[in-house]
Amino acid sequence: MNDRTAEEFTLLPDLAVRTLGGAVIWANDESFAEKENLITPEPARYQPSTFGHKGQIYDGWETRRHRGEPGDDAAVVRLGVPGVIRGIVVDTAWFTGNYPPAVSVSALELSGYPPAERIAERDDWEPLIDRAKIAGDSRNPFTVDDERRWTHVKLTMHPDGGVARLRVHGEGRPDPDLLGLGPLDLAALENGALVLDCSNRFYSSPNQLLYPGLARRMGDGWETARRRDDGNDWVRIRLAGPGLIRLAEIDTSYFLGNSPGAAALTGRTTDGTEVELLPRTPLLPDTRHRFPIAPVAASVEEVRLDIYPDGGLARLRLFGEFGG
Repeated sequence: MNDRTAEEFTLLPDLAVRTLGGAVIWANDESFAEKENLITPEPARYQPSTFGHKGQIYDGWETRRHRGEPGDDAAVVRLGVPGVIRGIVVDTAWFTGNYPPAVSVSALELSGYPPAERIAERDDWEPLIDRAKIAGDSRNPFTVDDERRWTHVKLTMHPDGGVARLRVHGEGRPDPDLLGLGPLDLAALENGALVLDCSNRFYSSPNQLLYPGLARRMGDGWETARRRDDGNDWVRIRLAGPGLIRLAEIDTSYFLGNSPGAAALTGRTTDGTEVELLPRTPLLPDTRHRFPIAPVAASVEEVRLDIYPDGGLARLRLFGEFGG
């Protein structure tokens, strides 16, 4: 796969990352390094000659040597945001003489909360990546062409070794059984919203605007470079579905001397008409702002957030309901 294709899908959110609620719920072996490291948001780190009770400490998941014994090692990840998977990166950073020569990835869609062991033992896992050779100390990207919604993925190493990170890039899809039960955030990744484009992503990804929960620090939001012209920065968001927005929350938490001076929201209806949702409105630093949105005549399927002139935001929430 060429780098350009990999770069395209890696701009999509990582549905498995811990900050989105992902969890490594099972592994058949983690003799040398813990399975939970697979979904840590930060890049893997390595410090030579740092030995613990299990040997050299690795920032990843590492299993024991099979020494010719039959069988493979596997780990199961519950996606923080279930959805359609567009690409997967198996990152073997710092694993040189101990990486697996090949891997495969499969997926499931499940409802409810069955025990992890029961999930791992199921025989209806669907292949997303067939057994493929990978390189050590490398980012190994794979595109996925499948429109189904998934809740879990299984990474299998053939036969054993270490993987630093597993990145599962895609688009969130809501649980259909939960739709229609009340108002929801039409701009949430977990409900199916997606960043389509933005003017600048110098410091951090605009996808973080749509993450669940409150930001924990400045780096959890979207921040642009300082502008030296007369323009302003913006981000375009495809909503979870066409709907009516009733309330907007624009959160500048943790942004002090670098929050925008003002913001505006413009919607695009299903027939392509642009409508003003929030006129240019002053913002305060380190503040969760809530603004009522005047009703519009038609459903909105896309929203553009303009910030003036630049800066950083922690979260954007657009509360409403589908239809209209």
